[in-house]
Amino acid sequence: MFNTISGDISPDAGQVLHYGQDISHDSVEKRTKFLSRVFQDPKMGTAPRMSVAENLLLAAKRGKRRGLRFRNLRSNKEHFQKLATSMGNGLAQRLDTPTENLSGGQRQALSFLMATLNRPDILLLDEHTAALDPKTSAGLMEQTSQTVAEQKLTCLMITHHMEDALKYGNRLLVLHDGQITLDVRDADKDKMTIQQIMELFVD
Repeated sequence: MFNTISGDISPDAGQVLHYGQDISHDSVEKRTKFLSRVFQDPKMGTAPRMSVAENLLLAAKRGKRRGLRFRNLRSNKEHFQKLATSMGNGLAQRLDTPTENLSGGQRQALSFLMATLNRPDILLLDEHTAALDPKTSAGLMEQTSQTVAEQKLTCLMITHHMEDALKYGNRLLVLHDGQITLDVRDADKDKMTIQQIMELFVD
C-alpha cells in the first residue's frame, strides 16, 4: 500500500487521490513535493558521506527548483541546531558529523527530521522504529507522536508492535493479502485490546 501511495508501484485498479487530483501515474519524484517517507532501515533516506547539517539542508530543498547557487549552510545552522535538539538524543552535538558515523537511533532521528522539515501533506512511516533498541524506539515514537500532533500531519504508520498500534493514531487498519480485515477509529479503537487484534491473525 505504501509503495502504491509513494509511486513505486502503479495500482492495478482504482485511484490514488491527493486533494481530489488523481496522482496514480505521477512519478516518485513529483510526489516528493507533498509526500515524505521514513523507512525501517536507518541507512535509507540519508546521504552517508554528508554531514547531519548538509542532509537537513538537502531536505529543506526537497521538491523545490534548484540551480547553481551558494548553499548558505552556515545561515541555516541555528535552525538545524534547534531541530536536532528537539530529538533529545545527542544529534544536536553532531551537526558536522558525517551521517555514516551516527548511531542507528541518531540516523533514524535524522531521517524523521528530514521527512518532516517542510511539513508534508502525507507522511509515511514504514516500521521506522523496528530496527532500534526498545529505549531508542520508545523515544522516537514519543517524538513522532508529538511532531504529528503539533504539525497536524496526515500520517500513516506501519507497525507490528500491537502496543504502538493501539496507543498512537486515531485509526487502525489491519491488512491481509491486500484486503482490509479491520478498520476502527477514535472511540472504538480506544476500546480495543491487544488480545482482540491478535485473534485476527489466528486461522
